[in-house]
Amino acid sequence: MDSAAVMATAVFFFLVVAVHGDHPQVSAMFIFGDSLIDNGNNNYITTLAKANFFPYGIDFEGGRPTGRFSNGMTTADVLGKLLGMPPSPAYADPSTKGVSVLNGVNYASGAAGILDETGTNLLGRVTFNEQITNFENTLKDITSQLGSAAAVEHYLSKSIFAITFGSNDYINNYLVPAFYSTSITYTLETFSDLLISQFSQQILRLYELGARKFAVAAVGPLGCIPSQLAMANNALNEGSNCVESVNQEAALFNSKLRYLLRFLEINLPGARFVYGDAYSAVTDIIKNPTSYGFSVTKQGCCGIGINNGLITCLPGVLIPCPNRSQYVFWDAFHPTEAVNIILATKAYNGSLNDASPINVKQLAQL
Repeated sequence: MDSAAVMATAVFFFLVVAVHGDHPQVSAMFIFGDSLIDNGNNNYITTLAKANFFPYGIDFEGGRPTGRFSNGMTTADVLGKLLGMPPSPAYADPSTKGVSVLNGVNYASGAAGILDETGTNLLGRVTFNEQITNFENTLKDITSQLGSAAAVEHYLSKSIFAITFGSNDYINNYLVPAFYSTSITYTLETFSDLLISQFSQQILRLYELGARKFAVAAVGPLGCIPSQLAMANNALNEGSNCVESVNQEAALFNSKLRYLLRFLEINLPGARFVYGDAYSAVTDIIKNPTSYGFSVTKQGCCGIGINNGLITCLPGVLIPCPNRSQYVFWDAFHPTEAVNIILATKAYNGSLNDASPINVKQLAQL
């Protein structure tokens, strides 16, 4: 992507938001995932995975921390804006009830994974299975408001279920042998099979609850995040931007995820799936940063140690970089808002190289 294409992406995003901001393209947007799209659920639990302090949110509306693991918007925030939807409230917020749930709810939780055990090294988190249970609770609220089973069925069929999972099952499970035995119990092949099997059951559970339109994000190139580079002591390795062995693990999972979504679409009547290829998108950004307007690919904007990846942002301690829009990574694990805008825009309106077999905009029109 050249600079003109990058500018076009930015212009497209702001134009779509301006035109569709008051014109929702779907009934609701229900969000399930991890810290990449958590908008504050972890604020309400005892966990080491928190982002409700400065400098998180420095570029968000009002320059305030909200619990988002970013300097600004997450991909879910951006995608919601592109779909013309108001922000989905955090499920754990006590005010998320009644009419406030009708446009959708965000259930995502930092450190959460496909596997229930994932993230226990960071204490509390809301697993994917628990997030689905929380959606069941929301569904009771929705049913009481819409009044009939037919109305609820139609409403859910016109809603999008956005799902981002898998990263923590590697970086806060398989790749942390001091806390987990999975790397001993499973090979890379069998561990990816375990994840896909569990994920399949979780999608089926959502389908049985009425979900029909799914937007599922691939796991990104985990070997490129500052924390993995720091652990590999890769800061001065000019020959490679990433830890390729870790990237291969993510790529293996993604290949099976893509196949699973095709299989489910064939076998679940009425279900449609979008596979958002975040892996390829972030890889291209890292390989061709200047084409996207970035200049720093190996280092987090906020952090401590090699690549600013050994310790992530701490409250009241660290001052983030001033040129945040030039950084691919915000902290040791998460991309900047600038990257999130690119990823969400590709998923919404991208080609088959970005989202397949259709993009989110086309999914919303079905």
